[in-house]
Amino acid sequence: MSANSPMIQRSQSEAPSMSSTAHEHHFDKELEEEIRSDEERMEGYGGDDPEQPPLKSPPGSPAVKPPAGPPMPWMKPHDPNRVEWNGPDDPENPQNWGKPYRWAITLLCGLMTVNVTFASSAPAEYTLNIVEDLGASAELGYLITSIFLCGYVVGPVMWGPFSELLGRRQVFVWTLSVYTIFHIGQARAQNIETLLVTRFFCGVFACAPLSNAGGLIADVWDPITRGLAMSLFSTTVSLGPVLGPIVAGFMVQAGVSWRWIFWVMMIFAGACTALTIVFLPETYAPVLHKWKAQRLRKEDPVKNKDLYAESERGDWSPQGLFDRTIKRPFVMLLVEPILLLITLYMSVVYGVLYALFEALPIIYMETRGLTVSQGGLMFIAVGIGTTIGAILNVYLSRMYPRLMRESRGFPLAEHRLYSAMVGAPAFTVGAFWLAWSGHYASVPWYVPALSTVLIGMSFSMIFISFLSYVVDTYLMYAASALSANTIIRSAVAAAFPLFTVQMIHGMGINWSLSLVAFISLACTPMPFLFFKYGPRIRQGSKFAPCIDLKIKAAIDAEKAAEKMPASEKV
Repeated sequence: MSANSPMIQRSQSEAPSMSSTAHEHHFDKELEEEIRSDEERMEGYGGDDPEQPPLKSPPGSPAVKPPAGPPMPWMKPHDPNRVEWNGPDDPENPQNWGKPYRWAITLLCGLMTVNVTFASSAPAEYTLNIVEDLGASAELGYLITSIFLCGYVVGPVMWGPFSELLGRRQVFVWTLSVYTIFHIGQARAQNIETLLVTRFFCGVFACAPLSNAGGLIADVWDPITRGLAMSLFSTTVSLGPVLGPIVAGFMVQAGVSWRWIFWVMMIFAGACTALTIVFLPETYAPVLHKWKAQRLRKEDPVKNKDLYAESERGDWSPQGLFDRTIKRPFVMLLVEPILLLITLYMSVVYGVLYALFEALPIIYMETRGLTVSQGGLMFIAVGIGTTIGAILNVYLSRMYPRLMRESRGFPLAEHRLYSAMVGAPAFTVGAFWLAWSGHYASVPWYVPALSTVLIGMSFSMIFISFLSYVVDTYLMYAASALSANTIIRSAVAAAFPLFTVQMIHGMGINWSLSLVAFISLACTPMPFLFFKYGPRIRQGSKFAPCIDLKIKAAIDAEKAAEKMPASEKV
C-alpha cells in the first residue's frame, strides 16, 4: 500500500449522511472546524509533515480562529478559491457514478491484482526445471520468487507519488505495459542472471496495482458503502498467489516447458493491460480537481485566475517527495508503536503465506507422494479460506455504517479490530494444526488441507482489519504508514522462501512450522491489547490526530449534560 491506499479518502459525498445526524450533536466551533479540516486533508494528496507549516492560503481568504490547545498543522482555513466538488451530488465525483459502472471498475482492480500476484508465485512450481535447464544452483532457484517480491519493496516508493502527480489511470497504463513487456525477457532468458534481473523489474512494475488499486476503490466508494468492495478486493490479494501453483502444477505435469509459464503470464498481463487502457477512467479526486481548475481558468482567464486545486500547491520538489515517500514512513515506523507492532505482525503473516508455496509441496508431494498437479490443487484450500475470511469481515463490520452516522464519520478506530481479534487466534491454531498434521504421512491429506483453510481465513481477516485500523489511526498520514508497512512486509515475504525449505528439512515439518506458530502465538494478544489501550497510546502519538476520541468525548459530555437534573444545569 502507498499514498493511494484503501480508505484514506472520505469524499464529500458523505455529506448527506453526516449532516443528517449533525443536529443530534452540537459540537463547539473548534471541534467542528477540526472535523471539516480533517475531512478536507484526507481528500488531499497525503498531508503535510507535522514539522512543516501547512499550505498557505492565498491573500484575502477568510481567516479561521485556530482551535484551543496544541497546534494542529494539518488544519487549514477554508478558501473559496480552492476548487472542489460542486456539492455532494456532483456528477464529476466518481462516488456519484452509476453503481454498475463502479462495480465494473472494482472488478477490473481485482483482476489486475490477481494478475500481478499470480505472477509472483506461478514460476515456483518450475524451480527445479529452471535451475536444471539454466545450470544454476538450487539456492538461486529460490530467488525466482523472492526477487519478484523484492520489486514490491521498491515499487511503492515510486508509484504512490506518480499516482498523486499524474493520476491513477496513467500509472496503471504505463506500469502494466512495462510489466507485460518484461515477461518476454523472462521467457527467453538463456541464463539465471537474466531471468532474475527481469523478474526483479517485473516485480517493481507489477506492484502498482497492489499499491494503488485499493486507493482507486476508495475513490469510487464512500466509507459507508465501501466495506463489501474492499473485502472482495482484499480476497484477490491472496487469490492470485493461490492460483499460480495450481495452473503451473498442471503445466508441469503435462510436460510443458518452463518458458511457457512466462508466456502464459504475459498473455494474462497483456489482456489486463488492454482492458485498463480501454475501460479504466481517472478517479483520483485531487487530479480531477486539478483538471477542473485548469479548465475553469482556461474558460475565463480573468474571472477565474485565482482558482486553484489543492494538488497544484503541493510540494513536488525532490526534497518534498523524499520527505513524504521515504523519510516520513520510516520516521513513523520508528516512533509509532502501533504502526511498528502491526507491521511486524503482518510481516510474519504475509511471510507465512509465501512460505506455503515451498512448504505445501514438501507436505503433499515429498511426504505423501502426490503428483505436482495434485499438490497444486491443495492451494485451493487457501483460496477458500481467504474467501471465507472476507465474508466474515463483512459480517463483523455490519455495524460500521451506523457507527459512521453516529460519530460524524469518525468512529473509534478500535472498532476496526474485531476481525483481527478473531483472525489472530485462528492463525495460531491453523499454524500448529498444519505443523503436526502435515508432518505425519499417515494423516490423510485433507486434514492439513483443512488447516490451510483456517490459515487463509485468518490471513484475510488480519490483513483487512489491521490495514483499516492503521488508516483510521493516522488518517491524513495513513499513506506514509501504509507505505512503511508495505515495504517491510514485502521484504519479509521475499525472505521467507529463501529459508523455508532448508528449515523444514533441517527441523522437520512439525518443529519448523511450530516455530512460526509460536511467533504467531506471541503476537495473538496484539489486537486485544490495542482494543483496550489503543486510545491511550494514540493520545501520545505525534502523527495520530485522534479526532475520533475528541468526537467521542464531546458526545459523552453531551449525553452526560442531558442526563443532568435541570436544577444542576446552569
